[in-house]
Amino acid sequence: MSASASQPSRISSRPRNGEEDATKVRTRLVLAFGYILLVVIVALTIPLGINLGARARSEVESQALLSAQTIAAGIGKEGLVEGPALDRQTTDYASQIDGRVLVLNQDGAPLADSTGLPMFDNYATCLRPEVLTALGLACAPDGSFIHVPATANTIIRHSDTLNADLLLAAAPVLDEGKVVGAVRITENIQEVKVAVRNVRIGIGVIGLVGLTAGMLIAFALANSLARPLTSLAATARRLGNGDLSARAGDVGGAKEIQDLGESFDDMADRVERTVRSQREFVANASHQLRTPLTGMKLRLESAASDATDPALRHQIEAADVEVDRLAATVDRMLVMANQVEKGDATVVNLREIADRAVFRWHDRAEALNTTVTATGDGGDALANTVDLDQVLDNLIDNAIAYGAGPIELESGRRGSHVYLGVCDHGRGIPAAEQGLVTERFYRGKGTPSGGSGLGLAIARELAEKWGGDLRISEADGGGARIELQLRAVGAAPLP
Repeated sequence: MSASASQPSRISSRPRNGEEDATKVRTRLVLAFGYILLVVIVALTIPLGINLGARARSEVESQALLSAQTIAAGIGKEGLVEGPALDRQTTDYASQIDGRVLVLNQDGAPLADSTGLPMFDNYATCLRPEVLTALGLACAPDGSFIHVPATANTIIRHSDTLNADLLLAAAPVLDEGKVVGAVRITENIQEVKVAVRNVRIGIGVIGLVGLTAGMLIAFALANSLARPLTSLAATARRLGNGDLSARAGDVGGAKEIQDLGESFDDMADRVERTVRSQREFVANASHQLRTPLTGMKLRLESAASDATDPALRHQIEAADVEVDRLAATVDRMLVMANQVEKGDATVVNLREIADRAVFRWHDRAEALNTTVTATGDGGDALANTVDLDQVLDNLIDNAIAYGAGPIELESGRRGSHVYLGVCDHGRGIPAAEQGLVTERFYRGKGTPSGGSGLGLAIARELAEKWGGDLRISEADGGGARIELQLRAVGAAPLP
């Protein structure tokens, strides 16, 4: 037989280590801050690098255009005469701009070249649109020329011969508004591109340095935030696990976190006072009730022995039974009032627990014409023997009171946990009530009179005290099966 796997477990997850919590919180804060900082740096540096490149190109083009116009104005119509004078003038201009200067007539034929290299017959071709624009021409789709307003212009073109990007600027030479020639200058802008690339790399390095510095600052800030919060969370778990003395104290950190710690301690004080007052009330009430109940039982027993009327004796005996039930309820209330975290955990074998229960309940089961038997290999768990004996006594008492037929105790190991099941063959527990019968004072529908509704509640609380749980299901062949599950020694916590 096995417990229904669909039954919900009341076992809470194992409390996490406080240092692990601090590391996780710190990591999340650092990653969040780093992501935001990275987005900001990328949003600033990429447009900055793009704008820097565009600005550098615009400035170089503007300077080249101005140089071309200045040279064209300096040569003028009178200077457009091929010869040594124009050659010297062209060379002087080239040294000033650190580039090449080419002077053309109005037809695009070369008149002078500062490099002294062999020149083409005509530079007014569709392959050199900057020259055409300066001469007031443009290429038509059929390859012919059309007249357009002459303007100075620039263009960047890659030179396969020099394996470099060249900036070409051309300006018309005018005479009373008429184009009489053109000047074209050529500058190597590879150095400008390298400089822009180096600046962009520098911006990237600055961004990385800023990101690193920001991450270090984020780590320091995360420490100041994570440690107080994880300390407060660890204290809250201690309080939730039953340590009523748990207090946050001076958690440090920001004022808001310190205020939270103080509020938590105030709440913990109130919880401790409330729980202790409830325990003291139940304990005091239970102790105060036991004395008059004992006296009442003695008087009823005496009255029953002295009664001569059978009907009267029956009533007195029935009252005596009710007194016994009331005394049992008081005893269980006292057990619940004393349900605090005490008692050392030891390695407990569930088969040994079952065998002791069989011995304890043998006489009573025989008197009720039933049997209590134990089977299975058991299994080792960390718990308190006295508590597990109490759990099993409550489960067997419940099976005898509301079940029928023989009572079977089954123990063994299933995966990471060990179990001890108590099966009876009575009417069973309806599925709708299986999650309720372990609540305090709950009595199922159609349950026979008698009982206090505390037996299974006590058993559940004792099981949870040692990290276990009660699982309720239908027994094979009918009846109820209530299974105690505990984590096996050396196994991971129950899910």
